[in-house]
Amino acid sequence: MTKQNKAYKYRLLPDREQRIFLAKTFGCVRFVYNKMLEERKEMYEKFKDDKEQLKEQKFPTPAKYKDEFPFLKEVDSLALANAQIHLQNAYKNFFEGRAEFPKFKSKKKKQSYTTNMVNSNIKLENGHIKLPKIKKPIKIKQHREIPADHKIKSCTISKTKTGKYYISILTEYEKDIQSIKIQKVVGLDFAMDGLYVESERGEKANYPRYYRQALDKLAKAQRILSRRKKGSARWEKQRLKVAKLYEKTANQRRNFLHHKSKELATNYDAVIIEDLDMKGMSQALNFGKSVHDNGWGMFTNFLEYKLKEQGKQLVKIDKWFPSTKKCSCCGKEKEIPLSERVYKCSCGFVLDRDHNSAINVKNEGLRLLA
Repeated sequence: MTKQNKAYKYRLLPDREQRIFLAKTFGCVRFVYNKMLEERKEMYEKFKDDKEQLKEQKFPTPAKYKDEFPFLKEVDSLALANAQIHLQNAYKNFFEGRAEFPKFKSKKKKQSYTTNMVNSNIKLENGHIKLPKIKKPIKIKQHREIPADHKIKSCTISKTKTGKYYISILTEYEKDIQSIKIQKVVGLDFAMDGLYVESERGEKANYPRYYRQALDKLAKAQRILSRRKKGSARWEKQRLKVAKLYEKTANQRRNFLHHKSKELATNYDAVIIEDLDMKGMSQALNFGKSVHDNGWGMFTNFLEYKLKEQGKQLVKIDKWFPSTKKCSCCGKEKEIPLSERVYKCSCGFVLDRDHNSAINVKNEGLRLLA
């Protein structure tokens, strides 16, 4: 038996008093994060040429600011402690070359905070959830039950730009996951216009490109917003319309990717994909909008955990593997321009370019599995 984590996300429906407290907590968490980052930034500028000296510098803690700023005592101390942990992780990722230097948090971005389960301070019952420091339980849209053997570890409360509140409840449970014998395998070749092409029948995922569909509405709504006086009631009303359009597109994309990843995880024992650098690809080939619309990174994350839960595998092959150049019939390689959509080999083999690539991806994955 191994310990597993699973998160359940629900819509929160706080009353006016609870919304005020949540806003105060979001603000305090952002304030503490920025204060700590300000100190770390000063230390970095001072000791950046002496790495050993820099490593010895101690991280400031939220407790340091409570005497000077008493309003910090009014909110959940665990939320402030988690802000410190998030900053430490961001700082660590920067030093290990996985991310840029941490940036200050802005009120204009998504607002959130995380609290932990300590001595049963979080309780979920009768369509309500009790959170630390909040007097009354908050109403919750619990569309699915959390199994009785799942223990709550932490909760992340967030507010979207459209003013909706959500809670993500992280749980821990024990499960005996047995690795299954790999029999059915599929290779996926990333496709800019349809998410992917699979190796078995050459079928596309046929992703509807929700962002592209909404572009005209978004352009019109943003044009109207640009003419409004910033901060006015009419500006806020139009800003909400723009935010709702973006939110709808994101929700449609997420829903589609969940369904497709579940379908693959149910039907195959192993799924093989290329380990692509989507950011680099979008910059090099000017495919920013298409890459953003597809959500390939989100899709692979969904696919990975859905397969893992069933003892199945997601195999990633090297991004430099010549899946496009190689003939899946004879193995010969040749250069093929992006505009050429059919692969024609000197051996007489003719196939759709993306389907040929998907077969090559599958074959390379089977070689790695062997």
